[in-house]
Amino acid sequence: MARNVASKSSTKKSGALAKTPSKEAEVLDRARPLVGQKAMEIQPYGTIVKLPIALSETACRQSVENLNQVLADTITLRDLYKKHHWQVAGHTFYQLHLLFDKHYEEQNELVDQIAERIQLLGGVSLAMAPDIAETTLIPRPPRGREEVPVQISRLLHAHEIILEEARSMAGQADESGDDGTNDLLVSDVVRTNELQVWFLSQHLVDVPLVRAD
Repeated sequence: MARNVASKSSTKKSGALAKTPSKEAEVLDRARPLVGQKAMEIQPYGTIVKLPIALSETACRQSVENLNQVLADTITLRDLYKKHHWQVAGHTFYQLHLLFDKHYEEQNELVDQIAERIQLLGGVSLAMAPDIAETTLIPRPPRGREEVPVQISRLLHAHEIILEEARSMAGQADESGDDGTNDLLVSDVVRTNELQVWFLSQHLVDVPLVRAD
């Protein structure tokens, strides 16, 4: 009787051991990343998914289109600041190296705010560099290094492009009842860019450094 019990116990153990590899494989399958997946887009660019935010689809569509233009130009200006941060030269290197990076960070915050506003309105924000390059109105700089006055002039031109479009688009948002977009453009985009223009433009004022005229 004892032998039979021992035999049955041994059989159960061997059966459990026999199942272990397959169970282990099953567990590992659950932990294995499912790479290489592909599917259709859940929302094509240029479309609007209506959200319950008490705005008409027409108003959302207009704001999304406008904001994507501002987004493309803001990303370009942001990257232009980083380029000049790396490549600046001359006796004002230290001051401008820090200033360009500070402005870069501030523009980077605007990029996130604008992109999230586009998504909030039910649109799709631009994101990838080739799409930004195709959309931006800011002229492309050369790959090489430029003198400081040229760098600053490029930045000021880019700021002016953004300010001009932001003011116009803020008016359109106001007329369509999109207060959120109007506030973003006026309170954040316009005011940030105006302040940065002031800081930059003073570096192009031709005044004596040591002896007064």
